[in-house]
Amino acid sequence: MAAAPDKLPTAKLKVPAGFNIEVYAAGMANARSLALGDKGTVFVGSRLVDKVYAIVNKDGKREVKVLASGLYRPNGLAFKDGTLYIAELSKVSKIEKVEDNLDNPPKPTVIFDKLPKDEAHGWKFIGIGPDNKLYVPVGQPGNNVLNSDEHGLIRRMNLDGSGAEVIARGVRNTVGFDWHPETKQLYFTDNGRDWMSEDVPEDELNRITKVGEHFGAPFCLQGNIVDPEFGWGKSCSEYTAPVGLLGPHSAALGMRFYTGSMFPKAYKNVAIIARHGSWNRSKKVGGDLVMAKFNKDGTMKSMEPFLTGFLEDNKYIGRPVNVLQMKDGSLLVSDDWNGAVYRITYGKQKVAGKS
Repeated sequence: MAAAPDKLPTAKLKVPAGFNIEVYAAGMANARSLALGDKGTVFVGSRLVDKVYAIVNKDGKREVKVLASGLYRPNGLAFKDGTLYIAELSKVSKIEKVEDNLDNPPKPTVIFDKLPKDEAHGWKFIGIGPDNKLYVPVGQPGNNVLNSDEHGLIRRMNLDGSGAEVIARGVRNTVGFDWHPETKQLYFTDNGRDWMSEDVPEDELNRITKVGEHFGAPFCLQGNIVDPEFGWGKSCSEYTAPVGLLGPHSAALGMRFYTGSMFPKAYKNVAIIARHGSWNRSKKVGGDLVMAKFNKDGTMKSMEPFLTGFLEDNKYIGRPVNVLQMKDGSLLVSDDWNGAVYRITYGKQKVAGKS
């Protein structure tokens, strides 16, 4: 159930000095992935309900519409040239000219249906790269398993679903990625395994530098720990190490490189990462947005808090999932716990009746 607008925890959320946070839209049960249309429509996917939503601006007010229903885990969304791409558990579909038909949208057309049907880590995050290809990951079908060649990977395909190829393996479960604005390399978050300890392994931030890299799962964890179950006879040097670590069991999900001009210059090309928060750690971590800064070689230099307040007395009052940069440089954040999307801006807020 989505929380009522007056029950949202906005007043408890904290952002750095000079920034503001407000509710952008509410009432969307299990709001997850975000995508932006050419005409300003914000599309919102879900994992636990069957719906894709559209947030539209009408007569100066925002309105939430149900764009599609009857879908199965429609978590992943991507938008390109008027077409919305939707990833469900085992298939990817598209709706063409979607913003021209928001009041009467056609049913999605399937473009790829050869994805595994495993529930564990089966929900998808998708994106369209600088190469104009659709990137679709498949997580491991369990906590820590020796998976088939159809799992634990990222593949890309043409926008019509043809030409699918695997570009990375050893990926446990990525639910967020983006391309560096300068190098155009793909960076992705990856969730570490559970039930090893409270403090290891940490979630990873990885970078693909060439097709075919293996990122370690399930043999090597966080780049420097050989897995006690499957790592016998293996060395972490055999695999591509993460460029940064994102906290133990923090559930790092959506991420975006900030390229806008609204935020101060110090935020240019940093990665804003949503950490959904740990579910099985006694002292919870995550439930926030962090800012990752990078060294010249593309590795992570530092990780700093950006949005906090979702975790209160070791309990969640909200859980961020994805971030989306708007055309004006503001940043949207989805919260599946409350079924809402927030907007982060920088600068003096305008008050009614004042210039």
